[in-house]
Amino acid sequence: MGKTRGAIAAGHPHTAAAGQTIFDQGGNAFDAIAAAILTAFVVEPTLTSAAGGGFCLAHPVDKPPILYDFFTQTPQGAKPLADLDFYEMAVNFGDAVQAFHVGLGAMATPGNLAGVWTVQQELGCLPFAEVAQPAIEAARNGVPVSPFQDFCINTVLAPILQARAECRQIYAPQGRLLRAGELFLQKDFANTLEAITHQGIDLFYRGDIGAQLVADCATGGGYLTMADLADYQVIRRAPLRFNYRGHTLLTNPPPSSGGALLAFTLQLLAQTDLGAMPWGSVGHLEALITAMQLTNQARSDGYDAHIHDPDIAAQFLGADHLAPYLAAMANGLNKWGSTTHISVMDQWGNAASATTSNGEGSGYVIPNTGIMVNNMLGEADLNPQGFHQWQRDRRLSSMMAPTIILEGETPIQVLGSGGSNRIRTVLTQVIANLLDFGMGMEEAIARPRLHWEADFLNLEPGLEAGLALSPPAQRLQWQAENMFFGGVHGVARDTQGQLFGGGDRRRGGAFLA
Repeated sequence: MGKTRGAIAAGHPHTAAAGQTIFDQGGNAFDAIAAAILTAFVVEPTLTSAAGGGFCLAHPVDKPPILYDFFTQTPQGAKPLADLDFYEMAVNFGDAVQAFHVGLGAMATPGNLAGVWTVQQELGCLPFAEVAQPAIEAARNGVPVSPFQDFCINTVLAPILQARAECRQIYAPQGRLLRAGELFLQKDFANTLEAITHQGIDLFYRGDIGAQLVADCATGGGYLTMADLADYQVIRRAPLRFNYRGHTLLTNPPPSSGGALLAFTLQLLAQTDLGAMPWGSVGHLEALITAMQLTNQARSDGYDAHIHDPDIAAQFLGADHLAPYLAAMANGLNKWGSTTHISVMDQWGNAASATTSNGEGSGYVIPNTGIMVNNMLGEADLNPQGFHQWQRDRRLSSMMAPTIILEGETPIQVLGSGGSNRIRTVLTQVIANLLDFGMGMEEAIARPRLHWEADFLNLEPGLEAGLALSPPAQRLQWQAENMFFGGVHGVARDTQGQLFGGGDRRRGGAFLA
């Protein structure tokens, strides 16, 4: 079997290398992205997990584009709050302390394993066992802890990673948390993934692994039951499609809100001729900030709680609703975000964009599997009505917005980001860099960013700190690039068919072609 020519951008060199290994074995973009997601579970464990959730936007060369929704699902049944293992844990970022909620009662039904399996089985061309091999080898042989993972483990998530014995065995095998350069071994996960290659994902959703998880929930204060796991389904959706600067963009549709908010912001930004302004000028930054302000205003005008409804989202992006915000645009010109992203293109024209997350992790590891389960029921952003107020057996909404930019119907750029509620503002800026300022993917990702929310402006170094804002707002001029501003990993194809891209250095990203 000949090698495939392809390119991949991801949040870790080993994640990207896993995709390239699969290209070398003749796999396509969907085999490569599946291998990369599985490897991210190993080498980016503070950001994603086999028991987390996510989305993959796939654009096969011979089929219509499709969005695979494998995000987490709320449980089918409730429990008295007094019976739940659900508690707050303070996490120190150095300049601020943020509270997260963890424990077995914070776990939603996982979807990542089902999602990777489904995408690869439906669109890949290699056996799943081959696709899983790079992740199995990385877990069994170990990978040195990267500087970015060191920061995540020791500075951000240390209390969660030391809360339970099974977790300490993975992250603190010598009695202290691992540091950069030390070998991170996950032999239990290697064995688990190898067993799944032989038995399929029913081992997790209907077999011994699921049974162990459910038994621990029953006795330890979690919601999940065998029915939650056995009934979990990957949902195939038509991508949200909209236009910007003469290009068609595909992104994540409702019930997730990130794609609709990204589309709304870009529709506002389209009212200004950004390309006629110098990049980084006051006019450029004011246009970005105004579009972000108006999007936040639109959310607070009654749509935010219901934008997961496709009919409401259509109204949100409709001409009648957009009109006053477009007029205002013309006249006015959480710190963590534990999410990771992978973008892939191959020589045949296939493209895939996948964003996955584990929240901060619940602190609970399924015994003898190496799999930490998510804490999505403890994520304030995902539970706007308050904790434990969710509707039963429903997809949780997400800010994730894996995106593909088309020229005609051909993918030319693939991108996405981690970063919680900053995802839409980060992607707005990178897309504007690509389509308004004509930058290549690597430069578009590297340029400084800003984020506006709740009357507070965050600016990376290199952006104008002397902006006169209306209304006046607090601002923070950051002294260095930071993961707060997301982690965009993108791939692009030029007119000659050459593949280029970039991984975001803010989150230790890597690109290989």
